[in-house]
Amino acid sequence: MRKIYCFILLSTLAAVGQKQNPFAVEAAVLRGNILPHTEDMYHLVNGHPEALWLSVYKRSDGSKEWQQAYNYPDFGVFFLYQDFNSQPLGQNYSVGALYNFYFLNRHLQLKLSQGIAYTTNPYDKETNSKNKAFGTRIMDNTNIGLAYDNQNLFKNIGFHAGLLFSHYSNGRVKSPNSGINTYVLNVGLNYNFSSDFKRQPDTVLVKKSFKNEPIHYNFVLRTGINESPIIGSGQYPFYHIGFYADKRLNRKSALQLGTELFLTESVKEYIKYYSIAYPEFNVSANTDYKRVGVFVGHELLINKISLEAQVGYYVYQPFKKDTVIYDRLGLKYYFTPKIFGGFTIKTHLFLAEALEFGIGYRI
Repeated sequence: MRKIYCFILLSTLAAVGQKQNPFAVEAAVLRGNILPHTEDMYHLVNGHPEALWLSVYKRSDGSKEWQQAYNYPDFGVFFLYQDFNSQPLGQNYSVGALYNFYFLNRHLQLKLSQGIAYTTNPYDKETNSKNKAFGTRIMDNTNIGLAYDNQNLFKNIGFHAGLLFSHYSNGRVKSPNSGINTYVLNVGLNYNFSSDFKRQPDTVLVKKSFKNEPIHYNFVLRTGINESPIIGSGQYPFYHIGFYADKRLNRKSALQLGTELFLTESVKEYIKYYSIAYPEFNVSANTDYKRVGVFVGHELLINKISLEAQVGYYVYQPFKKDTVIYDRLGLKYYFTPKIFGGFTIKTHLFLAEALEFGIGYRI
């Protein structure tokens, strides 16, 4: 396996550079551990996961305002192959988009990437009943990495080494869905297609002040399908309706405060099942399935894309099988200054409840 990794690594870096070409390629090998977050995950940890990372990205030249604001990040696409060295888990293949952000004279790199993963060995009640992590072949993949980076170690070749945290989940679109978290050592090389790439920032750009930015109000509808934790109980639609205020603090950050109503049909079906399966808990089949939450959030504004993180508390939750704390993480895209769309994952700590597709309006 390692010989294959090395061959692909050298083949990828064998490209011939061109002057003033802003593109670069990166290849890395990874090895680490699975992070079990529930008791029924330990039997899946049979070895150390190994992975191969390939990416193509563009180095920003500062010609746009957001590039200067974020210290000239890279942006591009990635491919990730991960072998869990566990027969029930199999292997995952992921593709998606990435950003590389730089700090400490561009020697500290923060990598953020989001993509779609395909697994070779999902749960099957007859042939693979041990795999409670992946209930579907197609899943969401999120990666966060922190590494030392030297872009020009030798001529056009650079080097990086650090840690990469990787998460796989289908957002309980279908059960089971414990998901998998791994942390791996990440060592690799990059090849810059231009040895004399120069940034040309807009020196006449006038920075906008956000001190007097008014409070804005947002309405958002998030929807999708999910299944209760009971395998085979069926997929049902959900409607999460939110209203919140946001206050822009500066160029990069905005704070949020709001409330939302959760109409999750799978919870209704789960209540019916629970009332029959566990009569000792005295749960009525007519228990209200609706939930109401309040939340605080932070939005990291990049360009038309922003990263959104929220933490909420259920103030109304008649069926208390889940924790009272929930959280949400995802991407938002502004089609216009007032209309936005989003893709988020809602969880209770490490346990995903829903992959949400949202549309919203900002006043």
